[in-house]
Amino acid sequence: MPMRENRIAAFVTVALVCSTPVHAQSPYGIGRAATPAEIAGWNIDVDRYGNNLPPGSGSVSHGREVFDQQCAACHGAKGEGGIGSRLVGGQGTLATPKPVRTVGSYWPYAPTLFDYIRRAMPQNAPESLSNENVYAVSAYILHLNGLLPAEAVIDAKALAAIKMPNRNMFVGDSRPDVKNRECMTGCRGGM
Repeated sequence: MPMRENRIAAFVTVALVCSTPVHAQSPYGIGRAATPAEIAGWNIDVDRYGNNLPPGSGSVSHGREVFDQQCAACHGAKGEGGIGSRLVGGQGTLATPKPVRTVGSYWPYAPTLFDYIRRAMPQNAPESLSNENVYAVSAYILHLNGLLPAEAVIDAKALAAIKMPNRNMFVGDSRPDVKNRECMTGCRGGM
């Protein structure tokens, strides 16, 4: 008898599943669409050309102060490295057996320095620095790498205009499987 009951139970289960209407991608009745202001609050990425850099500016001298307070404990007093990565030096070493990859020797675009600092630093409190402080720290790090004079003040336009030493050493990805044609039309620098 248990065999017959199992068959009946299985039949009833299959019948119920087949008779229940299926709604693909039905709404759950929770959440809402994000507002443009909410999206703008999260849309803080800065590209290599400096698009989406915020208003503000920062000087090398103010950057030195912020760096001493927020960055030196990990990156060393002059960006020489410590717990955190080395930020200064390394020019001319990339083609050697022991390349030193720093902001001044390896990074191809200055605006991405601003983007990284704003998103990830200081490590114990990411996104806690004001835009002015991020511009200032960026200016100071670029100064330590010999790319800005001590009296420099940078803003979005000045930062985007800095030509990094390793800018022309990066090449595009030639693999055919990484090309998404939808992303390649109407974009700046697209292929």
